[in-house]
Amino acid sequence: MTTTYRVVQSGDSRSFPATHTFVEQADSQGASRVFIGHGAGGAFASAGELGACPFVAIELGQECLGVHAGEQKGHEGSNVVGFARFRLGCADPTPLVELVRQPQTRDSAIVAAKAAFEAAGLKVAVCGDFPGRIIDRLVRPYLNAALRRLDEKLASAEDMDKTLCLGLGYPEGPISLLERTGLAEHHDVTQALYQALGQEPYAPARRAQVAKAREGRA
Repeated sequence: MTTTYRVVQSGDSRSFPATHTFVEQADSQGASRVFIGHGAGGAFASAGELGACPFVAIELGQECLGVHAGEQKGHEGSNVVGFARFRLGCADPTPLVELVRQPQTRDSAIVAAKAAFEAAGLKVAVCGDFPGRIIDRLVRPYLNAALRRLDEKLASAEDMDKTLCLGLGYPEGPISLLERTGLAEHHDVTQALYQALGQEPYAPARRAQVAKAREGRA
């Protein structure tokens, strides 16, 4: 399935901070629309009627797609999907794109959007419309737990990382990963999830709070 699309960029994009095949393959006359950048939602709201598009994709942060596409008593859904390419802190984005759907999102829109991303060499996982994306919902409590165990002096950072790498086969331990990709960014993501979900495992760990406070002084 081949679906042409236009890219509308509004501000910096976390999913596509640098040149990528997906953006390069866009067509100014494409039938679908892809809104990228931190202002993607606002650009979508100002775009007018897009109901004839095979799909419309809006780059998301931690917010629900419903913030931009609206909700209607559990019957929400149209040709509009959300997406986020997974990127941990300042690390380069991964090939994974999480595609967000509402309960009644058209299957044809999911198929068309998935085909467009995959044609650019990206890998797609489809998820429901909840605050945060799949990986953040799963991995952030684990990273918080590692930071809290470090505060409790369960072991040194080096020994905790070594244990998880050797014991579970992880390529990199959690403390090393957070130090490399950014504790302050981890704070921002976990704080957003904690505010949206109210679940204690998402509350930013102390070391992430300290890193965020130090960033504000820089």
